Amino acid sequence: MTETPAPKTPLLDRVAGPADLGALSDRDLRQLADELRSETIHAVSRTGGHLGAGLGVIELTVALHAVFDTPHDKLIWDVSHQCYPHKILTGRRARMDTIRQKDGLSGFTKRTESPHDPFGAAHASTSISAALGFAMARELGAGDVGDAIAVIGDGALTGGMAYEALNHAGHLGKRLIVILNDNEMSIAPPVGAMSAYLTRLYTGGPFQDLKAAAKGAVGFLPPPFQEGARRAKEMLKGMTIGGTLFEELGFSYVGPVDGHDMDSLLAVLRTVRSRATGPTLIHAITRKGKGFRPAESARDGGHATARFDVATGAQDKAPSNAPSYTSVFAKTLLQEAERDDRIVAVTAAMPDGTGLNLFAERFPARCFDVGIAEQHGVTFCAGLAAAGMKPFCAIYSTFLQRGYDQVVHDVALQGLPVRFAIDRAGLVGADGPTHAGSFDVAFMANLPGMVVMAAADEAELRHMTATAAAYDAGPIAFRFPRGEGVGVEMPERGTPLEIGRGRMIHAGERVAILSFGARLAEVEAARERLRARGIDPTVADARFAKPLDRELILALARDHEALITVEEGAVGGFGSHVAQLLAEEGVFDDGLRFRSMVLPDSFIDQAGPQQMYADAKLSAADIERKVLEVLGVGVIERRA
Repeated sequence: MTETPAPKTPLLDRVAGPADLGALSDRDLRQLADELRSETIHAVSRTGGHLGAGLGVIELTVALHAVFDTPHDKLIWDVSHQCYPHKILTGRRARMDTIRQKDGLSGFTKRTESPHDPFGAAHASTSISAALGFAMARELGAGDVGDAIAVIGDGALTGGMAYEALNHAGHLGKRLIVILNDNEMSIAPPVGAMSAYLTRLYTGGPFQDLKAAAKGAVGFLPPPFQEGARRAKEMLKGMTIGGTLFEELGFSYVGPVDGHDMDSLLAVLRTVRSRATGPTLIHAITRKGKGFRPAESARDGGHATARFDVATGAQDKAPSNAPSYTSVFAKTLLQEAERDDRIVAVTAAMPDGTGLNLFAERFPARCFDVGIAEQHGVTFCAGLAAAGMKPFCAIYSTFLQRGYDQVVHDVALQGLPVRFAIDRAGLVGADGPTHAGSFDVAFMANLPGMVVMAAADEAELRHMTATAAAYDAGPIAFRFPRGEGVGVEMPERGTPLEIGRGRMIHAGERVAILSFGARLAEVEAARERLRARGIDPTVADARFAKPLDRELILALARDHEALITVEEGAVGGFGSHVAQLLAEEGVFDDGLRFRSMVLPDSFIDQAGPQQMYADAKLSAADIERKVLEVLGVGVIERRA
């Protein structure tokens, strides 16, 4: 792939931080936005990362930093996929070539990275709550807090937490600024019920002359929005409650405004900054991927990319040597659904990421995307299960955390057969600690009646998907990592596994290594290294963290001097359950040496997955070292 020359950015070159924007005219700010868009495209083309969301808020980013006084004013980006332009303007431009890499910039906002990131984010729907916290701290006398501004997308607004925060903010009535970054054309049919209040122009109070200043009238909207806005206003005429949802919640509503019209944005933001007295919502219409044709034409707006050619948009992706775990799950679920029409699939705003886009194409009536609403998604599945359906709840490990109370109260407590397909288990690479699937084994396996499995490879994932489809006695979960499988031979169909039964991989002596999940390949690599030293460990794949294979575990403990468990999860998971079993059976009384290899008690910053597992001390070399230590053979030198 040819290296594209850096764009010419004479105005941007003069900006060391947001304070420098104060010296620029409005005309200069429009040019700065153009240069910032070119710089963002160039930066992401070299590193890969989140592109489309940032391109959609270029003008908004420039306008916010020109009008408000960050970091005294607290600018909080919801999810923060869109924060790359913000990073460029806040003194991090020279380090953009390190983004999402080891020891580099985070792909999200991060408090320890810059004072211009007052609140970290990577999950959705948190910004309004955090901004309200800052606003009330200001009201209570916190010294270095000015305005609090939350920028939230229409997608993140599907999360219930956002409405909880809006409700509280309206009740408190204090000055707070929320910007709704609406890049899905809220007048489109899928969200037609939303269009009524998202296109209602504000009324009342201290903003009576804002309509002209903001160009908020329908006639000032770009042509594609005008007809939809008119229809929405007509719908409002018949409403008896009056006003918009936001106004009913206590907000002054301004908009909709063209989020790519710098003059309009500056007028709105300046007026709101000078005159707002209570909670205010500004509704900006934007286009994801704006200004880069390949992103604009992509179905997801160029959400996330590998390195790419700026001229063509072609991405530099290495060819796959094995199917991805996600694709194996998706294709296996299709096979099962073709045989059983009670199988339905549910995801929370991640149909592509979980592979359920394939399911939706084949069975559109049996696939549900609930939006960024994991709590609702889990309980929705519980209702489906209670009515006799077989729901597969496909949610990333890190996002399932958001629905944990529902897993406990609505699923486990009632013993409902919801199938949890937990993608992105373990460490995930460039997305870093916010997206790491570190805790699901611990928080799922401690629930009564919950079955918890982990796939050691892509063939095992096929079997575990089939197992979940066949299991109807209660809730069941299976976890699998991001990325490609290990290249094992794949069965034509999945075969249901015996619940709570592991498998022997290699019979050896002295020490047994019991793996749970996708570290098995590293365990086998460690075994080969140990065999070169004259040590031949036994290797077993537990398959289940709950129920444990008591017979297998107790046999391993009985027949070996030492037992080591290995898992891609935090303390409190599989190894802890094994230790509890061994303790209750009195095995430690007989002198068994036991060790449990888990993720460290710290959050691991982004790097390549291999490097992250090395940092976590879960590589083949670390497993080899642990065996040598527990046998007292000696300690190998640590790698550089």
